[in-house]
Amino acid sequence: MNGMRSVWLMWACVALIGCEEKIKPSVLSTVDSRTLPQQESWNSRIVISDSGRVRAVVNAGYLRVFENSNLTHLSEGVTAHFFDREGQQTSVMTSSEGTVDETTNNLEAWGNVLVVSTDSTKLRSEKLYWDNVRQLIHTPEFVRIVSPKEKLQGHGLESDQSLKNYRIFRVTGEAQTE
Repeated sequence: MNGMRSVWLMWACVALIGCEEKIKPSVLSTVDSRTLPQQESWNSRIVISDSGRVRAVVNAGYLRVFENSNLTHLSEGVTAHFFDREGQQTSVMTSSEGTVDETTNNLEAWGNVLVVSTDSTKLRSEKLYWDNVRQLIHTPEFVRIVSPKEKLQGHGLESDQSLKNYRIFRVTGEAQTE
């Protein structure tokens, strides 16, 4: 009888353990899944092209894509190389952060923005926009441009991406005449 009692007790224990309520993993109530990225990537590259021609190559230390958003968020150092219609690099832009609009492929950059053209013209601003279709750089913010011939600053800028033809609104600065 002792042997039978031991077997019955053992099966009762197994049955009780098997029927035990499963512990559900806890979810932090302060975390909202809508604020978490759907995709993330480190040391990433985005190539923006049109009809097989590369318009820009954008590198970022950290890239995030959120659900229900057409923006790719870039951070931890952003570098964009811009190219003309012949495939020649026209300028390089660096910034702390930025976004690429997946619908238009336009780029917005902010935080210590610096654009350096192939002829060493330098543009500095805190915020800058690149229009993919028009291949145009613009901003309503304060800008400073230093070229071999002039030093200009002001609020508001529109320029081709090679920094050869630009217009500064509310300008102050120095220019050398020949």
